[in-house]
Amino acid sequence: MSSPNQTEQDEQYMQLALAAAQEAMKLGEVPVGAIVVLDGVVIATAHNRSRLDHDPTAHAEVLALRAASKAHASSRLDGATLYVSIEPCTMCAGALLQARITRLVFGASEPKTGGIISIAETLMNPANTHQISVTRAVLEQEASSLMSEFFRYRRDT
Repeated sequence: MSSPNQTEQDEQYMQLALAAAQEAMKLGEVPVGAIVVLDGVVIATAHNRSRLDHDPTAHAEVLALRAASKAHASSRLDGATLYVSIEPCTMCAGALLQARITRLVFGASEPKTGGIISIAETLMNPANTHQISVTRAVLEQEASSLMSEFFRYRRDT
């Protein structure tokens, strides 16, 4: 269970991830935003860019991990927390394990592609050499609404 201070801090950082997701939506990308926080400092912010970059791996989480690794001058992000608006897919969950993220916080679950709790429990495997703490449903309604709005617009156009 999170403390009141942790919950408040998680919501503040999730607001930044949601702002990044809104930027993605403005660009016609699926609205997913991610930030990496280390020692109380945001060291990376990213949003989906798969369509813009013609790159199927350009998910917000992967881009945020890449930027954070450069900022931290290490591929290991021990002690860092990744905040992401939507439940990461299995590819992104694998990247979190490789980066040695300490904690994942996400907004809404993703029933079609979610690799944390929805279609797979990638991080929950006890055989993983690295364990990641997971907090879910932070500003869940806001994250879910953003995705619904995006896909409703796409269906209508």
